[in-house]
Amino acid sequence: MSDKKKNKTFKYWVGRIHLWLGLISGLFVCFLGITGCILAFEKEIEYFSQPYRNLAIQNQPLLPPSQLKQIADKALPNKHAHSVTYQPGKATQVVYYNFDPEYYYIVFVNQYTGEVIKVKNMNDDFFRIVIMGHYYLWLPPEIGQPILTTATLLFVILLFSGLILWWPKNKAASKQRFTIKWNAKWRRVNYDFHNVLGFYITWIIIFIALSGMVMGFQWFAKSVYFVSSGGKTLNQFEETYSDTTRNTKLKLNASAADQIWKSYIDADPKFNGSLDVHVPENEKASIEVAKNPDSDTYWKADYRYYDQHTLKEIEVKHVFGKLKNASVADKIMRMNYDIHVGAIAGLPGKIIAFLASLIAASMPVTGVLIWIGRNKKKKKPAATTQ
Repeated sequence: MSDKKKNKTFKYWVGRIHLWLGLISGLFVCFLGITGCILAFEKEIEYFSQPYRNLAIQNQPLLPPSQLKQIADKALPNKHAHSVTYQPGKATQVVYYNFDPEYYYIVFVNQYTGEVIKVKNMNDDFFRIVIMGHYYLWLPPEIGQPILTTATLLFVILLFSGLILWWPKNKAASKQRFTIKWNAKWRRVNYDFHNVLGFYITWIIIFIALSGMVMGFQWFAKSVYFVSSGGKTLNQFEETYSDTTRNTKLKLNASAADQIWKSYIDADPKFNGSLDVHVPENEKASIEVAKNPDSDTYWKADYRYYDQHTLKEIEVKHVFGKLKNASVADKIMRMNYDIHVGAIAGLPGKIIAFLASLIAASMPVTGVLIWIGRNKKKKKPAATTQ
């Protein structure tokens, strides 16, 4: 068999794989692309459309987290507060989150006066609903997440097989691989749209797809960490606890969170990022503080944990600890969500992620149109001579 025939045979089978994987995952890819577009500018749309989130900076002392928690508890009784988040220019958020029974609320409180601005059930929030679809297809997580992540894995294979099919045979053919012939018939425009734009977005969407797989498959997350760390094992996040063994009469020390919080405020009074404080809900819980200098991303947050009874800092080994102690592999894992939504590159990154997701959502549609067109050509009867 000649090399040319071998090459044709190879591309033929790549084409068949591309076709069938596209047909299997197409609807899911389209769905993920559309919902990804919606979520690209989630924060910007929320701040614009939900004015209660915004609160002008005032020349008054801030109320401590324990006091804001007590105020929020009265507005939302019989729920356990998860955290209190401060951010200059924004209303403080007291977050209530629990798995069993499941609930997710945010109480927006004026951190200067203690006024409850809004109690919001996040399960009714538009973006929350879209996120649950994007992550779980509105199914139980153990069912929906594997389905969508598997579709993402198939899409990654589609991207590489598409590159093989796109690859020009010679220099003359390469000129047609980089531009869309807009003045041609619609079938040719559709073909170029699928191939040319598919080529360009591959170099962007591959990061979005792989970061989605990190969130969806534990084995993949561990593999990425293993490779990027040079063979180390990813330490899973674990809850940290205060020491209750020294004194059996220890009581819940809510004021300890206020002391920790005040030390942060006093040390950096002009801080412009976000400060997240977890007020302990029982005697065993630790005080977690997350200080993030850039509220538009997550990876730069500095996570610290303290014993509520002694105020002694608790060291952790997982990636969500002190930023200065984070290795390259740790930072890659921290950056994963910011890479996924494009926030890692600021507003330009979000715009690029939006456009890439939009084009990715169109790929199954243009691909099916190409497939239908080819089938029609095969079935068209040959012309007969009289």
